[in-house]
Amino acid sequence: MTIQVFGYPKSTFTLVIFHVLKELGLSYETVQPSSHEEIKTPEYLATKHPFGKIPYLDDDGFHIYESRAIARYLVNKYQGTKNSTVLIPSDVQKAALMEQFISVEISYYTSPLFKMLFELLMKKRLQGSEPDSKIVNEAREELETTLDVYEKLLEGKDYLTGEFSLADLLHIPLTFYAFNVGEGDLWNKRPNVSRWWKNITERESWKNMITEYNLTA
Repeated sequence: MTIQVFGYPKSTFTLVIFHVLKELGLSYETVQPSSHEEIKTPEYLATKHPFGKIPYLDDDGFHIYESRAIARYLVNKYQGTKNSTVLIPSDVQKAALMEQFISVEISYYTSPLFKMLFELLMKKRLQGSEPDSKIVNEAREELETTLDVYEKLLEGKDYLTGEFSLADLLHIPLTFYAFNVGEGDLWNKRPNVSRWWKNITERESWKNMITEYNLTA
């Protein structure tokens, strides 16, 4: 049975799953909700995601939701079966450092970035209203503080743990959209951060994603 990913192809969280699948060399099928209301139906809540969100994955009858949990599951099951790509290191200490940076990504990076992008990108699309400049500026300032720390952490390194891993991959979709709405200078003005961003987005898997899904803001 083909791996099925239930979600919107341009959703950042769904893109994470697509990206992991491509890095691992796995084939998959995308199932898009027919409407936003579909993911709030009793059937969807009971059988797919109890909080009415996407993405959701069906791997030959094994059902799992939440993008980071799905990503870890796919890596733990399939890493090394189709190619030599390593997203979660086998070394316990290296894996722990990867998990450390995933925690950093969740706590200090994605939160302000998502807040900023909701105002700049999604608010008009979803609510028909203009962004709140106060919220944008506050989120931008918080992200600046985070990126200052990243600049130090990436000194002398091409990737967060020294080697490309799931921790790097999880940063890509949201940051890509930030560049597309004109916020790229936040990354580009920091040499180490800029180098890291260039390294993680020049991988063939991500370049193929941009083409396949016609990714724009």
